[in-house]
Amino acid sequence: MENKPQKQFLFDKVNYKILLIGLAVITLGFILMSGGGSEDPAVFSEDIFNFRRIRLAPTTVLIGFGITIYSILKNPKKN
Repeated sequence: MENKPQKQFLFDKVNYKILLIGLAVITLGFILMSGGGSEDPAVFSEDIFNFRRIRLAPTTVLIGFGITIYSILKNPKKN
């Protein structure tokens, strides 16, 4: 019988799940950051300086980056 080398993934299944959650949180942060522009370039819109775009969205993106870094650094349990 021939022993074929078994392909092994770099991360565990849990790591990939955490990574996908982190990417979803980053995407949510960028969606929260979007909008607030004005149709007329001569008119200034104060909507670009509201709480959602200045505080909430960047914090959400940073939390998402933290989650993805955690998923990369998390050690899979070895048997």
